Amino acid sequence: MKQIINTKNAPAPIGPYNQAVLANNTLYISGQIPLNPVTGELVTGDIKKETEQSMENLKAILTEAGMTFEHVVKSSIFLSDMNQFSAVNEVYGSYFNAETAPARETVEVANLPKFVNVEISMIAIK
Repeated sequence: MKQIINTKNAPAPIGPYNQAVLANNTLYISGQIPLNPVTGELVTGDIKKETEQSMENLKAILTEAGMTFEHVVKSSIFLSDMNQFSAVNEVYGSYFNAETAPARETVEVANLPKFVNVEISMIAIK
């Protein structure tokens, strides 16, 4: 069974997709960029703040699905510049317990939606 998860506490989709899909007990969260859902403005100029906004968007979606970061089993981080990895990793890591952190990959890409510097997607299981 497939359930669509959407919340006003995270940015609305800008294309033919949903914020997340819950299939059985697995939540697939679409990539989140540093878009403030209240103002509709991008958070830019500081990779740590950009990462924090992306993580807060993910947190809002997890909350809507009745989950927390402890339920996350896999993350994918997309960066426009791998030189920003350590700053992104610092913020990202603050949302997890190191002993139970999910599997993850981080890749550098040529461009991201709206030409942001970071996008993060997740898979979580209840």
